[in-house]
Amino acid sequence: FGPTAKVRGHSVVNKTGSSVLFVNKKPVVPGHLLVAPLRSAKRLTELSSEETTDLFNLVKQTEVFLMKKFNTDSCTISIQDGPLAGQTIPHLHVHIMPRKENDFKVNDDIYRKLEEHDKAETGWRDEKAMADEATQFREYWKQIFPN
Repeated sequence: FGPTAKVRGHSVVNKTGSSVLFVNKKPVVPGHLLVAPLRSAKRLTELSSEETTDLFNLVKQTEVFLMKKFNTDSCTISIQDGPLAGQTIPHLHVHIMPRKENDFKVNDDIYRKLEEHDKAETGWRDEKAMADEATQFREYWKQIFPN
């Protein structure tokens, strides 16, 4: 997942033929998950039509999962596609974040928090916390999507 970040197997929630869903090392809100193509691609435009379809089908499925898991009817879905858009890891990834009423004083502050969340030295989760969350999510995923 880019040259500086590694997605370890224990942090993976689900994988498809072309995409992977995993927990975030520094979530903006509880349940903040990431979907990325398995193939190294810096930008959305680098994906084939098949990879794009697979990626966004997994994003849709993840949104359903998060809305059930966090008892909400809304998610923020965001792609920072390129450095000027705030992309800090040169591997395309989609942020899916479940939303709750009043989770931010100003609703769009989530975008500011997303832009800043990986800049601070503190607040990063350790591998065990990520593995524990991914295990819990994998178990719930199987209940929601038994196939």
